[in-house]
Amino acid sequence: MPADTYSKTDASAHPDFFAAEAAGLRWLREGGATVVDVRSVGPTHIDLARLVPSAPRPDAARLFGAQLAEVHRSGAPGFGCPPEGFVGQIFIGARPMSSVVHPSWGAFYVTERVLPYVRVAVEVGNLSESDAAVVERVCADVAGGAFDDDDPPARLHGDLWTGNVVWTDAGVVMIDPAAHGGHRETDLAMLALFGCPLLSDIVDGYHSECPLRGGWEKRIPLHQLHPLAVHAAGHGPSYGAELHRAALAVQRML
Repeated sequence: MPADTYSKTDASAHPDFFAAEAAGLRWLREGGATVVDVRSVGPTHIDLARLVPSAPRPDAARLFGAQLAEVHRSGAPGFGCPPEGFVGQIFIGARPMSSVVHPSWGAFYVTERVLPYVRVAVEVGNLSESDAAVVERVCADVAGGAFDDDDPPARLHGDLWTGNVVWTDAGVVMIDPAAHGGHRETDLAMLALFGCPLLSDIVDGYHSECPLRGGWEKRIPLHQLHPLAVHAAGHGPSYGAELHRAALAVQRML
């Protein structure tokens, strides 16, 4: 393996797993993102350009924010759609993710991105039935359109936590997408979830290109329901507790 190549392999992977990653990177790049280069991909592997991390810089953060706004603005055919041209299974982390398209954001978000993982979290004991009931009540309002707006479907990275934001000397490079069509505030909420460095600079850069709607910061818990549900499904009861707290915060907004 060349020194400038990083390889991920899994002989037991779903046959679409690495292809979905490559398709997501391609789709984001077509929308204007800086993403890691794909050298080769097959059913059991993906070879990527090796990245050399460096310290986060404010100028790189602002440029990344502006670029992320451009990617979102490049759009998607619908809420829930996979990367254009890809017809296989898509994933978030190792978990399968739906690519069913909905005409409205709220119905898509609840039906395809939150509730499927909530039920898994309950089944594995990471979320109590009573806390799940709170999440489900909030989800009923979200699905009914309580937070729908006129933003068109955005081209999302879909798993934009800080570990998938690689700071290099040349700027930020995104890796490991769960790319799909969704609401642009979801990527920003994911950045906030695990404390991305220089987030205020990233947001400033984003606003310079395409300002967010007023009150977006108050809606962060709404857009964190999805990643918290995914984590509650497989990473312990602490995430179930965080999911419940986020649902209560959304409830207070209704």
